[in-house]
Amino acid sequence: MSLLRIGGLNAGYGGRPILDRIDLTVAAGEVVAMIGHNGAGKSTLLKALFNLVPVRSGSITLSGRDIWALPPHRLLSAGLGYVPQDHSVFPQLTIAENLRMGAYLIDDPSIYRERLRVVTQLFPALTGRDRQLAGTLSGGEQRLLEIARTLFMEPRLILLDEPSIGLAPRMVQLVLATVRRLAERGAGVLLVEQNVQAALKVADRACVLELGRIVLEDQAAALIGDQRVARLYMGARKPP
Repeated sequence: MSLLRIGGLNAGYGGRPILDRIDLTVAAGEVVAMIGHNGAGKSTLLKALFNLVPVRSGSITLSGRDIWALPPHRLLSAGLGYVPQDHSVFPQLTIAENLRMGAYLIDDPSIYRERLRVVTQLFPALTGRDRQLAGTLSGGEQRLLEIARTLFMEPRLILLDEPSIGLAPRMVQLVLATVRRLAERGAGVLLVEQNVQAALKVADRACVLELGRIVLEDQAAALIGDQRVARLYMGARKPP
């Protein structure tokens, strides 16, 4: 049974449709990458899943539960995590305070301490820096902090929007390696990523989105060798 199931999803803003009849599944422990040119609707897809797009139709279920009408704060409780494209750390708060913001729905101190222990083990780059202001972290470290904060609610599915954008190559590798670890721990991950080659290397499956429609879907390894994908999205030349 699929963890996430999207059926016939249409979404847009006002009178401007962006997504057209999206059908997609994500399994537990699977990374599905969504690739495509700017303006294809990739970020809109994640926002629509998190009920941040005003005009929608279709169906969305998580572990068989209809989550279509749930507001964002209830989606968190239902097991859906979302890390947006724009940095969302609180720069004037410390690392510890930022993490605490991710646990605002947790009332039991013992549960908080246990989840903090787990998150700390997963993100050694943040360990021992509790009092450091988040605004002084590098872009890659801020992205790790955002992902770590999201994990406090133990999401079954994590939506990641362009996690590598603006990062140095070393941090891109670290962030995407973290994505792979999340899947190995059993979470499903729907990854929107502009770095197509890096996305396909970390993903199990991938979809190509063009003008709001999924036009190609396959195992990520197969798409790495697809000449059309290489030519359109990796800048590779067509062989003679």
